[in-house]
Amino acid sequence: MHHCPYCGTKVQNNESYCIKCGKKLPEDMHERLTNTKTFNKNWYFPISIMVLILLTCVFYYLFLQSQASQAKELYNKGEENAMEGHYQEANDALKLALEHNQSFPQADVALNFVDIAKIAEKDMQRAKNLLEEQEFQKALALINEAESSLSNFNGDTVIPLINKLTEKRNTIKLEQLKYELEQDPSINELKTLLWEADAIQNEEAEKITGNIRTRIVEHTFSKANEQLNDKQFSDALLVVEDGMKYAPESEKLQSLKTTIEKEKTAFETAQQQRIEQAINSAEEERKLNENDAIELVSVNVEKDEQGKAVIKGKVKSVATIPINTILVKYELLNDDEAFLSNKVYVYPDKLYPDQTGEFDFTHFDIDQKKQIDIKVKTIKWYIDQ
Repeated sequence: MHHCPYCGTKVQNNESYCIKCGKKLPEDMHERLTNTKTFNKNWYFPISIMVLILLTCVFYYLFLQSQASQAKELYNKGEENAMEGHYQEANDALKLALEHNQSFPQADVALNFVDIAKIAEKDMQRAKNLLEEQEFQKALALINEAESSLSNFNGDTVIPLINKLTEKRNTIKLEQLKYELEQDPSINELKTLLWEADAIQNEEAEKITGNIRTRIVEHTFSKANEQLNDKQFSDALLVVEDGMKYAPESEKLQSLKTTIEKEKTAFETAQQQRIEQAINSAEEERKLNENDAIELVSVNVEKDEQGKAVIKGKVKSVATIPINTILVKYELLNDDEAFLSNKVYVYPDKLYPDQTGEFDFTHFDIDQKKQIDIKVKTIKWYIDQ
């Protein structure tokens, strides 16, 4: 396809002039094969407008970039001031950062934090004044409120302020602890104060914690010793074990606990031995009271004024309890041969331990013309059941 080399319009092989631009066409057909199209000058204006718009956009973009860069620098400066606790300087820098870049959410959040941090600083100063007036609970309430207001924030900027609030809280609690220790607290109050002191993480609180533990140990030791001296072993162990909840590493209480356990074992062993001895003694007494409660002191055959044989004797109670209705059975002998058996009761009817009783009986049917001997065969009695 042939074209006008000047304007690019299609031409026929037999044409000598271009029908569009009117220029003479080259006779060489090869030159007509190149599509050479001249630039239309009507495009200059729209192209110029486009170039101007593009340049404006570039310059505006560069302006925005500059603003954003300055806003970032101001934001970093505000962050540094906030971390150092210079909240007013941080406030000014962050406001300028937002003026340079209104769409800067990090700066907006940081500015919100700084405003709350300034309030927290004022609360800490008020808490300090309340502490001087010994209004401990009100001071702690302010610190807790300030810390609660920071719960939605985190990061390196927040940590220093949280640490300051924690330090201020510990200071208030420590001063409150000192004040309460000066009021001569009871042992139960000391135990409560121990937990409070142990929760405060600083060197001074550790010393106070040690002193409170020592006081609890001394009180526990004294009270447990009293129980131990009274043989109240279980109560003494309870006292020591309760004290060891607050001073688990106390060698003094551990040693006392071991002593109580040994004393308790020794006491229980001795008590068991005493019980066994008592049982044995009771059994021996029972046998004694049943089998050998009466001792024959004397027995004789005498003759009364009528020459009748009279039996007289004495017995003694070796029992451990009263015995009743003592009956003496005896035999009368003549030339070592028994010729009569008889029974007689002792009076009084009841004999108490170590008491002596008597018995006598007159045989009216026996004249004592010859020597008569007597032999006591048995003595029987009754005991109270």
